[in-house]
Amino acid sequence: MNSIQPNILLPILIFAPAVIGLFLALAYPLMARPWRDGIIQKIGLATAVISLLAGFWLAWQFDTTQQGFQFVTNLSFGAGTIIPMTFSFGLDGLSLTLIILTAFLIVLALLSGEQSLHQRKSGFVISLLILESFLLGVFGTLDIFLLYVFFEAMLIPMFIVIGIWGGENRTYAAFKFFLYTLAGSVLMLVALIYLYQQAGTSNLPDLLAYVQQNPIALNIQRLLWLAFFASFAVKVPLWPFHTWLPDAHVQAPTGGSVLLAGIQLKMGAYGFLRLSMPLLPQASQDLAWVLAGLAIISIIYTSLVALAQQDMKKLIAYSSVAHMGVVILGMAANNLFSLQGAITQMISHGLTAAALFLCVGVLYDRFHTRDIASLGGLVRKMPCFSFFFLFFVMASIGLPGTSGFVGEFLALMGSYRASPLLALLAGTGTILGAWYSLRLYRNVMLGDANHPDTALATDLRPREAVMLTMLAVAVLWIGLQPNALLQVLEGASQTVLSHSSGLTPQLFPKVSLPVAFP
Repeated sequence: MNSIQPNILLPILIFAPAVIGLFLALAYPLMARPWRDGIIQKIGLATAVISLLAGFWLAWQFDTTQQGFQFVTNLSFGAGTIIPMTFSFGLDGLSLTLIILTAFLIVLALLSGEQSLHQRKSGFVISLLILESFLLGVFGTLDIFLLYVFFEAMLIPMFIVIGIWGGENRTYAAFKFFLYTLAGSVLMLVALIYLYQQAGTSNLPDLLAYVQQNPIALNIQRLLWLAFFASFAVKVPLWPFHTWLPDAHVQAPTGGSVLLAGIQLKMGAYGFLRLSMPLLPQASQDLAWVLAGLAIISIIYTSLVALAQQDMKKLIAYSSVAHMGVVILGMAANNLFSLQGAITQMISHGLTAAALFLCVGVLYDRFHTRDIASLGGLVRKMPCFSFFFLFFVMASIGLPGTSGFVGEFLALMGSYRASPLLALLAGTGTILGAWYSLRLYRNVMLGDANHPDTALATDLRPREAVMLTMLAVAVLWIGLQPNALLQVLEGASQTVLSHSSGLTPQLFPKVSLPVAFP
């Protein structure tokens, strides 16, 4: 594999899953009926695993001492025609980590559907492969219009996944997910067209250089920032744009929930970091209070709502909004600690939320219910599962030694520098998170057995144990060796700071507290 050039490997990594998925869709009618589902599942899983290995290879070749984009390559189409097109691809530390996270969770999503999907399994595999290409494209492209295409195209396969393989109200949830997340995107496209007309290029590095040399007027920056906000806030999602998420999670199959929580919620935060903050630095600082205020409301309000949930998936969905609120608060604070903490929290939440949804999937396979009150006393029948469930519950609330602690600590410490008051309010989310998370574990795993099938419950199957073990190793690796991840992220964080002049916005008047960080 040493002969493979990373520059060539990146576009192959992005487009190969979709090409293979489309090929499988075309070949499906030609395959022998008894074996075609099994063949497609094996090819799909092999493709996802190879994509993950390619992501690790890019990480091995990545130079953490450099800022800016690496592995930059251009693909040209239509040379000599009326509309020649050139698309650029490249990675920095932010996009590299999200690409690896995407490839990793796609593997788990394919494995999660192996037993739980009873019909049209081949279509599920094909949909996930196409979805993988769109997600990888968002993080790997350096062309703002191609980024927009990938950003919106990923809605289609996820709409299909929820609409076909979801629960009883899947049609309602799928349309709500699609329409909510599509609504703000028209304004985002208008903003991108304006930037293209001003700079004469859609290449992101060239666009960043143009904006630095020719700053956009503050009133125009504010309008463009609000246009981006209309799209990204729904994707995160921030309160009050979050109402599509619980319905989508409840109705989605386990693999769909893994990708919704693990990857697609990160696309809004990625948009803020990749487009809003570096391209519109003055407006980002001027309107940071909007992000910070909505982030605090998201953290506290959705944590309180999570306390009232009886559906396990809804509880985890609302907790996801709260955790992403910490991410947005860290970005609003705009210093090295807060940015690195925000990105680390994105990665950590992708792992822990995916793990918790897999745990709910395990319980649903055994008991066909997600109602917390219907379960109990499972620790005696499922000891291995109870260990993993407790581990990921503790990781999600920031237990030291896990990835959740690293992300939350850095994000809150950086936020404290901008506003001690906001950091204190955000810290209440950790307390509320511990409340609803530990209560969930107590009610489901401890106490008396409430479900009639408890006596027949079986512990983790080998496939389930492998998935949860891989996630646990990743969570522990980040928690115990955070510098390895932070070194990769430092260049991307410094780049965002350099484009925003490294100024820390005054989010709210400072309030003296008896604790101060250097």
